[in-house]
Amino acid sequence: MKEPILDLVLTIQKFPGKGGWHFVDLEDILPDSSNPFGWREVDVLFDHLELTHYKLMPKGDGKLFLPIKAEIRRKLKKAEGDRLRIRIYECQTSWQTPHEILECIIDIPEAFAFYSSLKPSHQKQYIDWINAAKSMDTKVQRINEMTEKLRRKKKFHDS
Repeated sequence: MKEPILDLVLTIQKFPGKGGWHFVDLEDILPDSSNPFGWREVDVLFDHLELTHYKLMPKGDGKLFLPIKAEIRRKLKKAEGDRLRIRIYECQTSWQTPHEILECIIDIPEAFAFYSSLKPSHQKQYIDWINAAKSMDTKVQRINEMTEKLRRKKKFHDS
C-alpha cells in the first residue's frame, strides 16, 4: 500500500450553529493552489472506512479541514468529541477526458488547443461539471458552453 501523507488520531469537532459541519483540523497539509479555493483532493482512510477522491476544504486561515459527513459518522459510529484515526494519501486514481466530450471540441482547433494546454485539475473541473448534469439536455448544453469558453481561452471559473 502507498505511504500516507498524514497518519494521525484526531478529535472530531463541529462548526458552531445549526447545521454546523463535523470535521477534523489538518495542520500539516497545505491547500492546492491549482484548485478552486485551495481545496485538495485526496484518498482517505477513516479508521477502517476507505474513501477515494475526497476533498479537503479550506478554513479561510490558510489551513484545511476534513469534513466528516453524517453518513460516514453513522458507519463509523462516531460523533463530535470522538477520536478517529485518519490516514490521508495522495489521490492516485487517474482519469481521462471522456471520448464523447473530446469529439465535441476536437473540431474547434482553438478550443481543443486551449483545453489541451490546461492542467489536468482544470480540465477535470469542466468534466465534473458536465458529468453532474441530471439530464442529457443539460449535459449537451454544458458541453456547448464549455466549448465556447475554451474557444475564448477561458478556464472553468473565468467569466
